[in-house]
Amino acid sequence: MRTDTALIDTLSAQARTERVAWAGGRVCWRGFGSGSPVVLVHGGHGSWLHWVRNIEALAAQHTVWVPDLPGFGDSDAPEGEGLAALLAPALSTLDTLIGPDTPLQLVGFSFGGLVAAHLAARRPRVRRLALLGTGGHQGARRPRGELVNWKPAWRAGDATAVEQAMRHNLAMHMLSVVADDIDPLALRVHTEACVRTRFRSKEISRTGGLAAALAVYAGPTLLAWGEHDVTAEPAAIAPVLAAPLPGARTRLVDGAGHWVQYERADAINPLLLDWLRD
Repeated sequence: MRTDTALIDTLSAQARTERVAWAGGRVCWRGFGSGSPVVLVHGGHGSWLHWVRNIEALAAQHTVWVPDLPGFGDSDAPEGEGLAALLAPALSTLDTLIGPDTPLQLVGFSFGGLVAAHLAARRPRVRRLALLGTGGHQGARRPRGELVNWKPAWRAGDATAVEQAMRHNLAMHMLSVVADDIDPLALRVHTEACVRTRFRSKEISRTGGLAAALAVYAGPTLLAWGEHDVTAEPAAIAPVLAAPLPGARTRLVDGAGHWVQYERADAINPLLLDWLRD
């Protein structure tokens, strides 16, 4: 699987970019491929490139729509704080993009898992839902270590210190490898996403609300985690979330941390293609 940064340029050239207006600004959506629609929702301190190693595989069978959520990447910030302020423009622009009655499938990662669950609860005709390392579960976490504040180095223009901080944080929170083994693609995606994030998602992810949203949706749901995910104890939380949901499926992916669809794209891509199959 490719880990060189040229993959970003390749995907950017392939994308059908739509800046969809809503009452407070515009949300940037990127489309790929053709077929039944699948929406990929990135995590906190992220962007559409959280899916950089998954888009091509999924777009071979589906029309894949990937937003920068409001307050992230190329999208305008929402009016106000809190989950409701983000959900309103996300849902409005999605309906404008593909039509409010168009059946679709949703895939969410981390904070985006909580967002995807709420979108599924609010939008009719979501056929299937897949959540990877989802936030909002309120279960135990298992941090590897403290994160480093990269912002002072960024403001000072110290590129070396910024890179060191980003490598450390990726190793502590996102991936299962050590900082020296972080590849250039992961480093670029994470750094660019962090410096362009204007929405506070951490408190929302830890507040909860996932189980309630899933109960309202009540459709087929896939729940997957990397075995080393620091944001949850999958063996404990998976059965709790899955038990009330008819047709729920859980999966623990070997050799991966929180950013499971990046680190084990070789396992996640076929898993998602099987789950999303018409």
